[in-house]
Amino acid sequence: MNRLLLNLAALLVCGVCCLAMPQKDPFGRVVGGVATTIEDHPYQVSIQYTSGSHFCGGSLIDEETVVTAAHCLQGTAANEIQIRLGSANRKSGGELVSVRALTYHAGYNSKLMINDVALIKLSTPVRLTATIRPIALAEVTPPSGTPAVTSGWGTTCFLFCSSVDNLLEVEVDLLQVNECAQYNYSAGSILETMVCGYSEGKDACQGDSGGPLVANSQLVGIVSWGNGCAKSGYPGVYADVASLRSWIVATSSTL
Repeated sequence: MNRLLLNLAALLVCGVCCLAMPQKDPFGRVVGGVATTIEDHPYQVSIQYTSGSHFCGGSLIDEETVVTAAHCLQGTAANEIQIRLGSANRKSGGELVSVRALTYHAGYNSKLMINDVALIKLSTPVRLTATIRPIALAEVTPPSGTPAVTSGWGTTCFLFCSSVDNLLEVEVDLLQVNECAQYNYSAGSILETMVCGYSEGKDACQGDSGGPLVANSQLVGIVSWGNGCAKSGYPGVYADVASLRSWIVATSSTL
C-alpha cells in the first residue's frame, strides 16, 4: 500500500481527532519543536521526488552517502528521487543532487519495523561546507536519559497538518530498549534494532521519517515509527544506528 493510501487509511480510522490506534505507524513522526538552522544540522537532508515534493528526511554520512529509513524507499527507484542538502528550507536553497543508487536492509520487516535502515548514493560527491557536512555514526547507543535532538520538515500534528517549509528541531530523552518497553507499547513491539526518544508533548511526525536522532554529536537513531505523534506514554521509535552500523558501513562501501 503506498504512502497516500496509508495516510487516507489513518484519516478514516481516526476521524477528526488527533488520536491514533495503538499500532505501528511507519510514517515517521516535529511536534513541539522550534525553528533551527542548517548550520546547526549540516548533515540533515530532504529526500524528495523529482517533482520537488518532500517525503522523508535523511542524514549525510560522507560526501556521497545518505542514510535514511527503509520504509521511506519502498517501491521507489533511484531515478525518481533527488536530495536537497545545505538548506533549512525544503523548497529552496542549498544544493539539489540526483541519486544513482539506493538500497535497504534485507532484514527489514514492515510489520515488525526491524532493521528500518536504507542507504542512498548521490550521483556526484558534494563539496563539504558549513551547511553540508556528514555526521559520525554512533558505535555504542548512549545510556537512557541522554539528551538527544531530532530534526525535520514533518507535520506538527498527527492529522490535518501540512509539512513545514523550514527546519524544526526538538530535544528528547534517549531510551534504550528495556526502558522504552516499559511504556505503553504492546509486548514484543520494541526490538533490539530500535532505540526510543521521549519528552512529553514533543516528537517527530509525518514527513520526518528517515531523519536523524543525534546525541553527543553522533547519529544514534533514524526516525522510524510510533503511535501517533507526541502521544502521551508513547515514545518515538528510531532505528538504532549502533546495532545497524556494521550493515551501514559494509553496504556503503559496495553500493
